[in-house]
Amino acid sequence: MTTVALPLDGAVLRCNLDYMDTDESVIMSWFTGRLPEQWFGGRHEFVIDREEIAVVGTLPVPAAAEEATGAERAALLDGHIQRFREETRERRIEIAREAEHRFRRKVSWGVSCGGETVMFTTLSIPVMTRLRQQERRVLDTLVAAGVARSRSDALAWCVRLVGSHTDTWLADLRDALQHVDRVRSEGPDLNT
Repeated sequence: MTTVALPLDGAVLRCNLDYMDTDESVIMSWFTGRLPEQWFGGRHEFVIDREEIAVVGTLPVPAAAEEATGAERAALLDGHIQRFREETRERRIEIAREAEHRFRRKVSWGVSCGGETVMFTTLSIPVMTRLRQQERRVLDTLVAAGVARSRSDALAWCVRLVGSHTDTWLADLRDALQHVDRVRSEGPDLNT
């Protein structure tokens, strides 16, 4: 997935440029206008691809968490996140239904609080790929070792592993793509 981060009024948008058929800023602006202002204390992030819009808001850290340490802090933040999830469930469902109808993509939700990000809902989309024998053997080894239950799980594990170890490289790539997109938008309009 090719992604790029674009800031807009305290929010961040990451989108798959290869598959966008709706203007990213329109989606971002609609959600920014539609989300209740009291929900998130910091910025919110939108991760968009051709199937899904993930909304991740930043919750303020409760004052009591500043004094807590270790397990107490983790439990406090977990409780804070779960309270937010339960208290906003009906409204999030309502907003998601509107957005799904408007943008023809599923909506998933998550929050960040105290350096921890928790996704409430996400989609699991099948992705077709062709692998040569040597690549299939890697997946089969992961399955045989009990790292994954199936080739599909093994492939997802590999993608997560690469993503977690290449964050800096992927961020640089996203920055470069943002620059390319900006230069492309300044070029001549070939549709006229």
